[in-house]
Amino acid sequence: MPKTKSAGKKGARRWLKWLILGPILLVLLVQLYFFVMVCWYSVFNPGSTSFMRQQLSELREKNPKARLKHEWVPYERISNNLKRAVVASEDSGFAEHGGVDWEALEAAFEKNQRRSKVVGGGSTITQQLAKNLFLSGSRSYLRKGQEMIIAFMLETVMSKRRILEVYLNVVEYGRGVFGAEAAARHYYRIPAANLNAQQAARLAVMLPNPRYYDKHRSTRYLERRTALIQRRMRFSDVP
Repeated sequence: MPKTKSAGKKGARRWLKWLILGPILLVLLVQLYFFVMVCWYSVFNPGSTSFMRQQLSELREKNPKARLKHEWVPYERISNNLKRAVVASEDSGFAEHGGVDWEALEAAFEKNQRRSKVVGGGSTITQQLAKNLFLSGSRSYLRKGQEMIIAFMLETVMSKRRILEVYLNVVEYGRGVFGAEAAARHYYRIPAANLNAQQAARLAVMLPNPRYYDKHRSTRYLERRTALIQRRMRFSDVP
């Protein structure tokens, strides 16, 4: 009888150990997966992203034959105007930070606290790339934490030039429109290499809400913000 009780206690301890270690190991395995994929994307271009797959699935609910507008182009074939405009509009400290802009995060947290909900993330270009590649569009502090971890991986493995190249090629520019080349052809019928300053600034301003601006291309806010970003572009530091 004592042996049976002792064996029972050992079995209970083993189960308790795995109840604690199991979730930790699972989290570590997920992080390892993300790190391996980041290493892969540092060399090879992603054919699709989490955001692309989600949107394609939504489009195919209405049209099974729906396809995304997306064409990868190398960094050299993207207008410097667009690079400068995106940095000016989305992440002016892109060249200096290590993946996270802590001041922007603090400001976003205070804004969320005032609104009692997550309305802004304070994400850098690197964080936005992390979200686009691997995560969903949902807003929560748990997802934000994972986004930050992947952002640090990206900054550790990739150069700033590569991060910006991948971001510009996968970011959403409208319903079913992804990447600079598809955006330039969708809105202006020109390649991304030929975007002028005004066109680039407008595309950059659309990024926070591209599906809305795809349908509403002449709002007063869009005009004012485009003019502001165009003035700021000359000060943008791009790789």
